[in-house]
Amino acid sequence: MALLSANVADQVRAFFSDNLQEPVTMELFTRKRSLLTIPGQTECPYCEETEQLLNEVAELSPKLSVTVHDLRTEPQAGADEGVTADLVPTIVLHGQGRGKVRFMGIPAGNEFSTLIQDIVDLSKGTTSLSETTRANLDNLTEDVHIRVFVTPT
Repeated sequence: MALLSANVADQVRAFFSDNLQEPVTMELFTRKRSLLTIPGQTECPYCEETEQLLNEVAELSPKLSVTVHDLRTEPQAGADEGVTADLVPTIVLHGQGRGKVRFMGIPAGNEFSTLIQDIVDLSKGTTSLSETTRANLDNLTEDVHIRVFVTPT
């Protein structure tokens, strides 16, 4: 069963068609469900749903692709991006420009629109930040690590 309704998929497809310029890769760090039940070890909440969601989004444009890394079998892939098994699911969006965007957890609800807009921003290599904000950012002399925490209300 699809996570995206036909109506939402059509809207996102049209938005991508009008706005995507360069390819974007959605890299998912997950932990596949174990065939064994191990006492004290919990399975990854929302890993399967996150993978399904990203695959459905990728189907909406030929400029999108998904790469999935199972940290059980590819721990080095996670280490290379600073993702550990306790941080799954984690999505890293890569575009053509500078920087990347990470989502920890499933981008559902209001965060789905943030995911879609971030994909477009990375595809264009720009954002809708004001000129004042851009000027202030140009004055930074070191990399900045920003975290935004979201909880359902």
